[in-house]
Amino acid sequence: MTRFNGCIDLHDGEVKQIVGGSLSDNQPETLTTNFVSKESPSYYSRLYKDNSVTRCHVIKLGPNNDEAAKNALQSWPGGLQIGGGITSENAQYWLSQGASKVIVTSFLFPGGVFSLDRLIDISHKVGKDKLVVDVSCRKRNNKWIVAMNKWQTMTDMEVNKDTLDMLSKYCSEFLIHAADVEGLCNGIDEELVKKLGEWVTIPTTYAGGGRSMEDLKLVDSLSNGRVDLTFGSALDIFGGCGVTFKECIEWNQHHSNE
Repeated sequence: MTRFNGCIDLHDGEVKQIVGGSLSDNQPETLTTNFVSKESPSYYSRLYKDNSVTRCHVIKLGPNNDEAAKNALQSWPGGLQIGGGITSENAQYWLSQGASKVIVTSFLFPGGVFSLDRLIDISHKVGKDKLVVDVSCRKRNNKWIVAMNKWQTMTDMEVNKDTLDMLSKYCSEFLIHAADVEGLCNGIDEELVKKLGEWVTIPTTYAGGGRSMEDLKLVDSLSNGRVDLTFGSALDIFGGCGVTFKECIEWNQHHSNE
């Protein structure tokens, strides 16, 4: 059964909700921010913990986020996954700081080219059970292509059954942002969610475009309950008006035994 999973997106040390496709190192003025929280990262960490929202992720979008990330992790040791700049060299450090799992993307694609050696290396160092592979993607020519470096750089990997089967040998979970619709609150990528429901064999969280509780029902239906959903900009705790946190908690509680 599809569940609501939480997120804490960090940018310049603050909890924010941004339009994913607007991130650019070369043109920072193009950044479109939907919400900047007055609350600390630990506030959201405790909120998820107190309401038993499991498999939540903290994403560091760029530099100056390490202290904010630690603030979140220390409020729920072993309860949050961490992503953003994760490599085989620092992954163990973030687990020692309280992360339940580490999330990796860009490290696996030196120069935008997938490296199986790097995947095997980090999987062996932290353990398959502690590794989440982020295969966030953009649609190009009717194919979903993995995008790295804050979704700015296209890689050589297509998201399909074969690649997901291969990756799942070395990780225990997938996180997939549909970067083209991330932060827009214009609806999910229904075709991608349906395909993920056919392809994935390990726990998978989809993010991008969720705008109402109807989207939780839609993801559940399209994926046959095999893909979970996270809400960002539409959620009331992030300044949104499409979904309330209370509704999401009630959904999880109601479907927890299914």
